[in-house]
Amino acid sequence: MAAIGLRTGQSYGEAGREVLHARTTELFARAELVAHIDEPERVHRMRVATRRLRAALEVFEDCFPPKRVSEARAEVKELADALGQRRDCDVLIDLLESLAPAAGRAERSTIDQLVHELRDEQVAANELLSRALAHARDIGLEQRLRSLAE
Repeated sequence: MAAIGLRTGQSYGEAGREVLHARTTELFARAELVAHIDEPERVHRMRVATRRLRAALEVFEDCFPPKRVSEARAEVKELADALGQRRDCDVLIDLLESLAPAAGRAERSTIDQLVHELRDEQVAANELLSRALAHARDIGLEQRLRSLAE
């Protein structure tokens, strides 16, 4: 997590800019390799970073131009939704695979089928995530968030 150096006596606006900067850094530092299916923990960390960023935008929304904050929140939510779809598949696959060793033969067959179907959903969710990340890059979301923090 990015360090936030809030100080006593700092104005609400200064604190808002500092928190927004730190949360933006935290989010986009995680964008590299997040779409690799074999790296589910990166998806989880980036999803957490979107929640923290959205919370910062909400808490400090009065520090920034309303329209720009609203647009940024919507774009971060879009990214968070794509991360959530991918994360849901990762979690379910992990759960089913943890249950498989103790399962009987019939249950194991069902678990294997479910995991196979979830892997297909995971690939589709990963494609959605890749598009969401490309969209965030295309619209300059990181730069727009950083400009709010200036």
